[in-house]
Amino acid sequence: MISSNDFRPGVTIELDGSVWRVVEFLHVKPGKGSAFVRTKLKNARNGNVVERTFRAGETVPQATLDKRAMEYTYKDADQFVFMDLETYEEVRLTSEQIGQRVKYLNQNINVNVIKWGEQVIEVELPNSVVLEVIKTDPGVKGDTATGGSKPATVETGAEIMVPLFISKGERIKIDTRNDSYLGRE
Repeated sequence: MISSNDFRPGVTIELDGSVWRVVEFLHVKPGKGSAFVRTKLKNARNGNVVERTFRAGETVPQATLDKRAMEYTYKDADQFVFMDLETYEEVRLTSEQIGQRVKYLNQNINVNVIKWGEQVIEVELPNSVVLEVIKTDPGVKGDTATGGSKPATVETGAEIMVPLFISKGERIKIDTRNDSYLGRE
């Protein structure tokens, strides 16, 4: 159990049969009446955000999450196979469980798989990945780093915007948090 007074961004709680992560909180002490905590909670499964108010000192169950380091090994039909780096057991996940980040999964990439009980809540990728450009318009003499951008498809199938001078076959670094180009590798 955790007190509403101990809420901080990133704290996970169990509420209404689901796991919620505290995004924002505000401890309010009105001049009249008792104090309360106004929060913004994000559902760890589907990403819905709700605002909820708790009485100061109210206790709620804290969600116990298991974070495991795993390596993506291969894709089998519609499932992605991960190997636990401690026990060497295989875990199979669907693209729905992985979410939007599936577009950056490359073989042998290390990720963190976060579980609540036996249910996968989130797959955390590294903040940046290095991938090869497999399709983009060719660069032209005179293209500069500040001259604009064009779409490029990388080896995992993701499409991102890159500077005009990037050409097919180059390895680039991509920020997985906001799908942006970081530089050549």
